[in-house]
Amino acid sequence: MSIWATLAGAAAGLLLGGPFGALAGAAAGGAIDARRTANPERRRVAFTIAAIALAGKMARADGDASAAEFATFQRLFRVDAAEAENARRFYDLAKTSMAGFQAYADQAANLLGAGSPLLEDLLDALWLIAETDGFHPAEITYLDAVAARLGFDAATAALIRARHTAPAADDPWAILGVAPGADAAVLRRAYHALVRQYHPDRHFAEGVPAEFIRVTESRMAIINAAYARVTGKSG
Repeated sequence: MSIWATLAGAAAGLLLGGPFGALAGAAAGGAIDARRTANPERRRVAFTIAAIALAGKMARADGDASAAEFATFQRLFRVDAAEAENARRFYDLAKTSMAGFQAYADQAANLLGAGSPLLEDLLDALWLIAETDGFHPAEITYLDAVAARLGFDAATAALIRARHTAPAADDPWAILGVAPGADAAVLRRAYHALVRQYHPDRHFAEGVPAEFIRVTESRMAIINAAYARVTGKSG
């Protein structure tokens, strides 16, 4: 069963509680049953609702919830045509819900582990969505605030931000986290450390839904391209 069908089925409301559960229940029209789901499924559902809720809230940060941003959300999270209605229902409810983004970010940090790799995936996805129609200052302010709520310290949040904003986003040395001109051994160690940290298989095992693996695949493509630029070869 896809993650969107799981959410539409509405076990998510009782499974998670709090603002996530309220959003799931609203999207399902209140048809929440009493089934309980195993912990890996709970993490999968929590990650999905956090992504939808925080993306929906960000869509209003600059006062313009553009269709292009939702299209990017669909592309990153592999929402096919048959399930677009379910995904859109959650997205639109998140934009208009009474809960502020702080409540969603706080519950994500509580359920998924403050500063965890899962939440780094989530934050990367939000930056990719914001890129769609160009960064608005209000969106950058929003993303910085979300990063803090998700438990990232200032240095880590700055590194994540640098992957998406100039000039660091265009600097392969910065992407790899090494000084310009670093020797081959340093480059190789840095590259392989990033591969271990961000490989999609690892994130899937930790609870990222299969539908969302495109986010980690996009990040690995950036890392691979940076390594190729500075070495003239792939990993």
